[in-house]
Order: sequence, then structure tokens, then C-alpha cells
Amino acid sequence: MTLTTSNRPVLADEITDKLRRMIHSGEWPLQQKIPAEPELMATLGVSRGTLREAIKALAHGGMLEVRRGDGTYVRATSEISGAAQRMYQDHTQEHILEVRVGLDTQAARLAARNATTDHITAMKALLDQRRDAWKSEDYAAWAQADWDFHVLVAHATGNPLLHELYVSFGAVFHADLLRQQRRVGFDGLPDEGHGKLVEAIEAHDESAAVDSVNRNLNSCAEWLRE
Repeated sequence: MTLTTSNRPVLADEITDKLRRMIHSGEWPLQQKIPAEPELMATLGVSRGTLREAIKALAHGGMLEVRRGDGTYVRATSEISGAAQRMYQDHTQEHILEVRVGLDTQAARLAARNATTDHITAMKALLDQRRDAWKSEDYAAWAQADWDFHVLVAHATGNPLLHELYVSFGAVFHADLLRQQRRVGFDGLPDEGHGKLVEAIEAHDESAAVDSVNRNLNSCAEWLRE
């Protein structure tokens, strides 16, 4: 989707909706800075005040983050994701993990039911990336590949709302992975919830998929208790 110049005054809510769609489509990637005010004002044909009102609304919804003296960055792809990220700051890791148990097990069940051959091929490729990154001690790439794998499982469910809710865990999940990586003796390549999960999804075995996820999350819970 491309922003087009408006030939009439545009209400702030209309601009808000246009910007929201730009973010949701991925044209403005997560964690990236959006175009500067002068560029957006010229492209949209709106005043600075109208534009700022729209940006303020999306910042309040958690989709944008205004950094004074720097610019405005994409923080989430929807208000649901943005609100969830704010909520996570007020809850413990244990509470977040308990919510993830519900999402992960349902994602595993639905992915085993609905995943396509393309989904499974992509999952295996991400696990290869994860393995290679761990062995080369590129822990940032390892954590990213691990997270991308779980997001892909959520996408393979065919349920866009579940996928959107799962994506909202991104920052929390990534930080937890890197904390775990620093533990002495930590296994960065557990097969449960990963390799065995893909096998279950490929076999369309919903029960095995859920069991694999539960075993993986139980080990995460044990780490938190320690």
C-alpha cells in the first residue's frame, strides 16, 4: 500500500487509519523509524497538527513510540500487540509463561491440523538456522531464529488472532532466551517444542504436538523457579 496525496482536508481519524494500515501491512517494519513529519505532511496533504494527532493516537495504542529528538518508531503491528506489550511490563515472568502455555499448546494443536507443506519446510529451515547460529555462538541470531520458528507455528494455525497475540510476546520471549543462554550448562538446542514439534505437525498428530510443547514449557518453568 502506498500513501497518496489527499486533495481535501483529512480528519485525524482517517489519517490514523491510513498509518495503521501502513504499519499492519509491514511497509514500515517493526523497530524501524517512520518517515519524518515534513515528508508525511507533504505526502498526505495534511497539517502538522492533524498528523501529530494521528501519531499520538497510535502511540497511545502502543503501535508507535515517539522518541524526542530522534523520531517515531514502529513498536507493534496492531493495537492488540501494543497493549499486550505494555501489560507484560506489569506482570511476572511466571504469569507470562502461564499465558504462553495456553497459546503455545493451542498453536501446536491447530498447526498440526492446518499446517501446509510450505509451513513445515520453513520450520525445518529455521531450526537449521537456529542450530548453526548456536554452534557458531551467534546467540542473537540463535534467539531470533528460535522466536521466528515459534511465530511461524502460530501462523501455521490459520488463526490470525492467535498469531497476532503470539507475536506480541516477541520482546519478552527474546529477552528470556538470551537470559537463559547465559546459564552454565544451558542447552540451546532442545528437541522438545522444536524438532519433535515439527515431526508431530508434519504427521498431523495434534496430541503429540501438544505433548512436545508441554515438555518444553515445563523445562522453562523449572528454570524460572531456579
